[in-house]
Amino acid sequence: MQDGQVRCVAAVFGWALVLVGLLPALILQTPGAHVGPALALQCVVLAHTGGALTRVLTDTRVRLTALGFWLFSYVWLGLAPLAMLATRTYSHEYRADDTTAFAATALTELGLLAYSGGAALARRRAGGRPVRLEPLLSRRLAPVPVLLLSGLALLLGAALIPRLGGVEAFFASRQAVWQSGAATDSTRTLAVWSVAVPAFWALVALVHLPRVTTPNDRLLRSLRLLLLPLLIGLNVVVNNPISRPRFWAGTVLLALLFATGRFSRPRAFRRTAAALTAIVLLVFPYGDYFRYDHRQAVQVISLTEQFTTNMDYDAYQQMQTGIDYVKEAGFTPSAVLGPVLFVVPRSAWPGKPEDTGVALAEWAGYTFKNLSAPLWIESYLWAGAPGVVAVFGLLGAAGRRMDDLRERLRTERATLAALLVPVFAFYQMIFLRGSLMGVVGPLFLLLALPLLITTRAARTSRAPSPSPSPTGAGRTPISGTGGIRDLSHQLR
Repeated sequence: MQDGQVRCVAAVFGWALVLVGLLPALILQTPGAHVGPALALQCVVLAHTGGALTRVLTDTRVRLTALGFWLFSYVWLGLAPLAMLATRTYSHEYRADDTTAFAATALTELGLLAYSGGAALARRRAGGRPVRLEPLLSRRLAPVPVLLLSGLALLLGAALIPRLGGVEAFFASRQAVWQSGAATDSTRTLAVWSVAVPAFWALVALVHLPRVTTPNDRLLRSLRLLLLPLLIGLNVVVNNPISRPRFWAGTVLLALLFATGRFSRPRAFRRTAAALTAIVLLVFPYGDYFRYDHRQAVQVISLTEQFTTNMDYDAYQQMQTGIDYVKEAGFTPSAVLGPVLFVVPRSAWPGKPEDTGVALAEWAGYTFKNLSAPLWIESYLWAGAPGVVAVFGLLGAAGRRMDDLRERLRTERATLAALLVPVFAFYQMIFLRGSLMGVVGPLFLLLALPLLITTRAARTSRAPSPSPSPTGAGRTPISGTGGIRDLSHQLR
């Protein structure tokens, strides 16, 4: 099969057999499986998510945003709820009745249908025409801002890491962080993200900054060689999977991987996406090895037991809790202002909405409150079913257009399409799991910083073709920066 031509029928059949047939069968063969309306509807959800993930894994184009969405939906809201409903076993104490379980499953499918509809509508309306996101995603890295961000990241690291407990604090277990109270310290959390995100973007940008093309660009080459090892070391400290959440550490690694030119090719994408799917299914459940101080030998257990006992898969149960919460307290449209105005401190806004995961945990009577609140239940709390349709319809349309633009611009180097789309694609797994109040701050930094280190792409279609230079044949300056030759003058 040639990339970009036809979908491999054998691959489609194989993935569908595994995702929609084999894995659900392993869960449903559990002795004493409870069969009811919610479980029947959950099979529809599983077929929807498994079929959509199969399409992404066998697509002839690179669809990173779709991969992130459907991989999360398949595992956390497809397989995990199937195991919970079949065994009537959940990781938290709160128990909802069968009516609530059916409603949570229906709410899941409603969001999936809205996402699919939004993506289909965006594809039909865009066609072959440029879309509004194109000027944004066409922006290119600019050398001077990238170097300034690299220096700023190193300065932030040097200033804040000692105040946050030193390097050893970033390699402490997450259990130790929680016991010390640092995890609930909003000031410390803000400081950690203020180092982690700039360090990540500085490394990504420096790696993908176009290579030097003229003898006068030795300064840039020297600065790159000097800064790269320092930024790699900084990222090892502040973005490691020991003290940082696995979702975030995974986002950093996957964004670095998929931002490379090689993984812009469909065949390489399919192979890597297949490996990622296997890792999420088989390895992720054991990724909390570093969460605790006293580590025991890893014990391999069945998928069903993982999904029903591991709190990492509490999304579906939290949806059930949220639906019962609405029955008692009603909808809270004002809660949408919390993520939107996240920068406003509570001291200036005493009535600022509470984190949804925390609110649901308190309502259910849990002592441990660091729980998820999937985007499905967040949007349902705002405006009911219409809110879910609106949010996921927009998300599906935006995701489709970002994937299409990345595909269109994949031959262009150092564009936001190549760098920002992979970051959004995998970070969306974090905000899909929620709560939004806890993830919208880092998301803002992730989306805002790239705008500061990029410049508009040159409109080559309106410019006359340059005449070839006898001394500079084959050499081109970085688009939108005025050429690398000006770099030394800008730094003086």
